[in-house]
Amino acid sequence: MDFKISEEQTAILDMTRRFARERIRPHVRQYDRDERFPLEIYAEMGPLGLTGGVIPEAYGGAGMDFVTYALMVMELAEVCQVMACAATWASGVGGLSVLNFGTEEQKQKYLAPLARGQGPVAFALTETHTGSDVASMRTRAVRDGDHYVLNGTKTWISAVAVARWIVTFATLDASAGRKGITAFLLEPEWAGITRTPFKNKVGFRPLESGELVLDNVRVPVANRLGEEGQGFKIAMSSVESGRLTVAARCVGMMRACLALASDYAKTRETFGQPIGQRQLVQSKITDMRVAYETARLLVLQAAWKKDNGERARADMSMAKMYASDALMRTAEDAMQIHGAYGCSDEYDIGRYWRDAKFMQTIEGSNEIHRGLIAEYELGYRQ
Repeated sequence: MDFKISEEQTAILDMTRRFARERIRPHVRQYDRDERFPLEIYAEMGPLGLTGGVIPEAYGGAGMDFVTYALMVMELAEVCQVMACAATWASGVGGLSVLNFGTEEQKQKYLAPLARGQGPVAFALTETHTGSDVASMRTRAVRDGDHYVLNGTKTWISAVAVARWIVTFATLDASAGRKGITAFLLEPEWAGITRTPFKNKVGFRPLESGELVLDNVRVPVANRLGEEGQGFKIAMSSVESGRLTVAARCVGMMRACLALASDYAKTRETFGQPIGQRQLVQSKITDMRVAYETARLLVLQAAWKKDNGERARADMSMAKMYASDALMRTAEDAMQIHGAYGCSDEYDIGRYWRDAKFMQTIEGSNEIHRGLIAEYELGYRQ
């Protein structure tokens, strides 16, 4: 594996870094306080190719390889992980579901605009009682002529308040378990759809996550994604990319935490000298740097395997689990170095710390990934 950055990658990353620092950094603190997703900034990302990711150019994408894509996500997440998340919507669970299972009409209507930055999209899978237990979902779909009628509630759906379209899942036969689940593409203005964002969240504040209620929503058969009973397969098919981008976001955030802690340690003085000269502070800085380098390598290895057509499911789980756990430790150490000032939102470290905790939960809790990694290693899972 050769992770030397090419000239093309350097140009992409330089452009991404400038955009993050010039267009996102000046505003992130305020839109985080307001719990508002900055659609006006997001609208600038599409023309720069920051939303196209690994989607082919034929469908409005940038046609990146996974290594370049992961590196780009890291650059954005160093400034704001929510805007890094926005850059992954086309190449993540929403867009890839349509790319891999959608009709040509669905790809042109939903995927291509998303890849060009005309989103957001919401991926409505989670229900209040299920979490990772997808097969036990209670949202029901009933065939009625050339429509399906959907009833149910989804929760903790990212971007639900601002999404232009929604991928959701319902069961045609609850007794069939995962084999009864079918996927659908919804348009938020349809009758019976109610979207309610959750307010005063601890972290992920600008992402406008919330509840999606489906009350006798009539969905045309043309908006079924894939075949009946393929919903579980569709939901699981793109998780590798989703886990990769979560891990890449964690790496970018770790780099930010390390920089913030280092800068503060060099300027904050106690007893006549910078705290960076204290051995205990240096120990934390060392742990942060080693964790960052390790997580970055795990992400790049997983991305490289994807680019080379190798199975990378265990690698994605390892990258996601390790990077998010390491981020939490890094953010905690950075907060400790900041002391009381970490409590003030005039200092950015608090935002990274708040967001870090929930990286351990999204795209499968780390407890789930710990079990998966063991099962792959023991040969119980292929």
